[in-house]
Amino acid sequence: MKRKFKVILTIISACVLINVVKAADELVIYSGRSKSLVEPIIKKFEQENTIKVNVKYGNTAQLALTLMEEGNKSPADLFWAQDGGALGVISKNKQFTLLPPETLSLVPKKFQGASNQDWIATSIRARVIAYATEHLQAKDVPSSVFDLTAPKWEGRVGWAPRNASFQSFVTGMRVLVGEEKTESWLRAMKDNKTKNYPKNTPIIQALAAGEIHLGLPNHYYLLRFKKSNAKFPVEQKFFQSGDPGNLVNVAGIGVLKTSQHPKMAQKLVNYLLSAKAQQYFSSQVFEYAVTDETIPNPQLLPLDELVKQSPSIDLGQLDDTEGTLKLLQRVGLL
Repeated sequence: MKRKFKVILTIISACVLINVVKAADELVIYSGRSKSLVEPIIKKFEQENTIKVNVKYGNTAQLALTLMEEGNKSPADLFWAQDGGALGVISKNKQFTLLPPETLSLVPKKFQGASNQDWIATSIRARVIAYATEHLQAKDVPSSVFDLTAPKWEGRVGWAPRNASFQSFVTGMRVLVGEEKTESWLRAMKDNKTKNYPKNTPIIQALAAGEIHLGLPNHYYLLRFKKSNAKFPVEQKFFQSGDPGNLVNVAGIGVLKTSQHPKMAQKLVNYLLSAKAQQYFSSQVFEYAVTDETIPNPQLLPLDELVKQSPSIDLGQLDDTEGTLKLLQRVGLL
């Protein structure tokens, strides 16, 4: 099985190798962040700094595999990932350069590559428990993700096992409570007829339609629905403080050792941490800013409160995606 899994990863990696014809004066970013979310801020950076940026978009995990396959021949200057696990993989493979102390000082250590000091968060997202307001009140929502296996929630909960953010959450649970307890929880949820969805948006839609009464998405999906319809019949909250269900993950970036323009690359990193960019992530993307230089979004917790809600975990430890995929396959969720 292990050999088969590695063969599959090799095939995937080979399929996503990126051929980039790189101009001498441009930056190349491998971005696991979707184009619709980050292109506006990259365009602003180009306009304000007269630096051309060539962005190659793709799945974060696949891009990490591509970087490892390319090694020191990669044309990329920066890797912008949508989760800490992929950043941890590249960090452990020693492909990032160290970030300067003045950059690291802008963001809490919890949201950077604390071990190697070579990547840093650009924005934050949190796992939450969402609920259908036509069927439940806030007081009815379980206080722990482990309570969702109770008989009363049979067939009433939705999740997205094939979604990358859910898989990072499972990796976090493995780190926090161990393999055995995580597997037991997954099997109990499956036995409790938890409904599968392909990604987060359909979970929110299913809650509004009454198909399910509880769901496990990232926090910002509901906020996008609320933007166009303030009366949308879904709300969300955190589990009790420190619960694995409150996993806080990051989108983050690092400068690669292959960069031919490290100073320009560092300028982009600093720009993404500027007040202007952080305000964009908070106000337009509905993610949490990683600095305190923004006008607070009233729909989001202050950063220090978010930290209190989240479980204590080194996000670089979320790098064992292979182990999580094997677990989900063993349980029958993939």
